[in-house]
Amino acid sequence: MSWRELHVRPVPTHALQESDPIVAKVLAARGVCDERERDLSLAALAPLSQLNGLQEAVALFNRHRDARIIIVGDFDADGATSTALLLRGLAALGFADVGFIVPNRFEFGYGLSPEIVDVALQQSPALIVTVDNGISSVAGVARARAAGVDVIITDHHLAPQTLPAANVIVNPNAPDDPYPSKHLAGVGVAFAVLAALARQASQEQAALARLPASLLDLVALGTVADVVALDHNNRILVEAGLQRIRAGRCVPGIAALLEVGGRDRRRIVAADLGFAVGPRLNAAGRMEDMSIGIRCLTTDDPVEARELATALDAINRERRSVEDDMQRQALVLLDALDEQSLNDDRLCVCLYEPDWHQGVVGLVASRIKERIHRPVFAFAREQPDALVLKGSGRSIPGVHLRDVLAEVNRRHPDMITRFGGHAMAAGLSLPEAALASFTDAVEAAVRTMCAPSALTPSLDIDGELDAARLSLLFAERLRAQGPWGQRFEEPVFAGLFCVDSARVVGDQHLKLSLTTSTQPIDAIAFNQIEPRVPVAGELLEVVYRLDINEWRGRQSVQLMVVQWRFATQ
Repeated sequence: MSWRELHVRPVPTHALQESDPIVAKVLAARGVCDERERDLSLAALAPLSQLNGLQEAVALFNRHRDARIIIVGDFDADGATSTALLLRGLAALGFADVGFIVPNRFEFGYGLSPEIVDVALQQSPALIVTVDNGISSVAGVARARAAGVDVIITDHHLAPQTLPAANVIVNPNAPDDPYPSKHLAGVGVAFAVLAALARQASQEQAALARLPASLLDLVALGTVADVVALDHNNRILVEAGLQRIRAGRCVPGIAALLEVGGRDRRRIVAADLGFAVGPRLNAAGRMEDMSIGIRCLTTDDPVEARELATALDAINRERRSVEDDMQRQALVLLDALDEQSLNDDRLCVCLYEPDWHQGVVGLVASRIKERIHRPVFAFAREQPDALVLKGSGRSIPGVHLRDVLAEVNRRHPDMITRFGGHAMAAGLSLPEAALASFTDAVEAAVRTMCAPSALTPSLDIDGELDAARLSLLFAERLRAQGPWGQRFEEPVFAGLFCVDSARVVGDQHLKLSLTTSTQPIDAIAFNQIEPRVPVAGELLEVVYRLDINEWRGRQSVQLMVVQWRFATQ
């Protein structure tokens, strides 16, 4: 792997009064400089009532309390948890007839499209509620409203210039919304709506005031899995959800997914939701249909939850196999590109194979992006015999991918059929015949919007640790400062170590025993096999996270290697 330049995170001059100065510096470098920012109690949450549209949404929900309500979700983990949260919450609040539809990506694509509205209309709803989608669904909302159906949009994605004519929009990123945390996931917005409903209902039934908090495990899962920024607000929501899961007060589906993922529910951290639970849920939406994931999160039967979690685990294994094959093909395509395509400062790469799986192209784009440190789009056919492509892009810091697509669309208004996304990930559709033109157009757009410094791969670190802190006690102290995640990254350190032993495990991973001036410490480097394996006595520069390994009830400190190289390089 290529070595990324190291930059020590800047630390403000003022920091917390902490017993350990390293902990204080780690937190200060992430903006936590006083006790208020460290407070992760629910009392410190920015009042959800500040979101625009909540009272109007409550009134519209209550108007349709006895009518058919359909929740239209999304086919990722955020969409699944948002859907499950409202299904559970509305049932507890006495709404008698609530169903859901989650668009199958292979038939309908993303969002409240006119086609998915037609499916919903077959159930004669009085109200359609979107979760984790809808802010761009101008045509779909128009179709529903023309049929006499009311629409509430709950979403968190960036708003387009033209908003859909829904009855109510609840979105912290809608124009002029005053809510201070713009990083709520879709499930966070759904939680706010449910909290407003429960607040009103609790005036008659006091016990209902506790309803929203009882579903924070779903909020934590969706927030972490959607990789939104863990600002203070989101860290509060995630920490509260983690506490419920550790205490065994989570929905059976989350407990079952943790079990099939080999995680101890009692000691989970945010990363366990991101790497063990989220991918198994997402696999259903990528490979088949997210309905199975929603059923897993809504059942109260532990046996059924385990059966559904096992099925999701099998789908995820299939996804890994497909992804591995596509990644190998992508590398062949990359090698087949003109030799100068990257050396000649090409800034964006587009890859396509007709038989690629459209549910997995985003993962392939991400893998290749990590390899070449350039924005990457990977494309697959919308249908096996169709001439329409669906693409998924992944970007690097400094290149806002949705803005890039908007610029391409501005310059070439008839090229892209539809697009959307965020800074680091975006999706689009376009005719297969337009792929070559798009490749040139997106390259030109990236060139105008990308600073040269963005092209140099770098890694932010938190300095070095002395040998005394390579301990279980310090690792536990760092773990307790979490939850860690997007934009509140887990601490990363660098140091010089002597190799005690090294061996390849699982064909792709490197198992190491390293020493400083004290006893040996175990380390593992996943997917980092270099042409030559280190031998005892050699010095390595190692960049790592401090982790706690558990084996047969025994805990020990372990280095999770981010990157390494021989010290002589």
